[in-house]
Amino acid sequence: MRGLRACLAGLALVFCAAGPGFGQSCDVNITTKDGDTFFSIAESAYGDVEKWSLIYYANQGLILKDPLVIPAGSQLFLPCLPGTVPVVDATPLQQSGAELRFLTGSNYAPFTDKAWPGEGLITELVNAIMEETPNPVPYSVDWQDDWSQHLFPLLDEARYDMGFPWLKPDCAADPRNERCANFHFSDPLFEMPIQLFVAAGSSFVFDRDADVEGKTLCRPKGYYTHDLDAQGRNWIKDSKITLVTPDSPDACFAALVAGKVDAVPENLFLGAAKIKEMGLRGKVKPLERPLSTETLHIIVSKKHWRGTTFLYRINAGLAAAKAKGRYDEIVTRHLAVFMEGLKAD
Repeated sequence: MRGLRACLAGLALVFCAAGPGFGQSCDVNITTKDGDTFFSIAESAYGDVEKWSLIYYANQGLILKDPLVIPAGSQLFLPCLPGTVPVVDATPLQQSGAELRFLTGSNYAPFTDKAWPGEGLITELVNAIMEETPNPVPYSVDWQDDWSQHLFPLLDEARYDMGFPWLKPDCAADPRNERCANFHFSDPLFEMPIQLFVAAGSSFVFDRDADVEGKTLCRPKGYYTHDLDAQGRNWIKDSKITLVTPDSPDACFAALVAGKVDAVPENLFLGAAKIKEMGLRGKVKPLERPLSTETLHIIVSKKHWRGTTFLYRINAGLAAAKAKGRYDEIVTRHLAVFMEGLKAD
């Protein structure tokens, strides 16, 4: 488990210029004091509040009501940077033309991407899950890079058996959401914070939801928006914000730098990648408070006659992969690759 924690540790380094390593011991546990947050601890431990996500990912087992508040007396792990990157797993059960078919798409690194080692973190997790399911069977992974076709019609009509990776809305609060109404979801495969990325010199703060009202946000066309209306926000439903929807994340970040939008709500991984790719270090930063926490899942159509049976097997395989340490090893390896790519040139 500490290998995973150590790998997750380097993720937020993209927000800082390249420099020396941590100036104090790592791979150690600390006990929190009253008033401690991930941000204050990151500033104390690493000298940089923007590295709060290092501690966040290393302590996902800590259940918090508010991501900003950590109860006094909690045990937190302070991680180190990742080490070497081992070779990806073999996939003996993945066979072209197999009866059981998964659907995914590329261009979603580090989660699913044909050019990524192991074709992505989630792809490799699916491979491990299928090997750990009760009575493993051959399966295929088919790639369709037009993600707009995945849910409807390809998965909804059960032309494929299952798809990944998909975010799950709050189905208890919004059962009529099209994903909730039409699909079953596996147990979570991976958790990631969604943050508001703003211009480095911006006065934008996000201490409470009301701080976002009246602002202009940017999220690409076809992306999810359920988090913008969740938790009673109703930012879109009640027109409390202006949402700009260009064709790509690049267009959103370009609009942010140009001062045409106030913030880009995006997952930490994509935001970090865009800061590196677009040369935005020192120009764009994430606000400390996460907008939401989203989870990635395998989904199956409620119309699929074997849908619930498939999910039982998937969830059992996921539990076994975690119990045997395969889950941690795969996540560690892929995040190490991701972080290596974020290093300053």
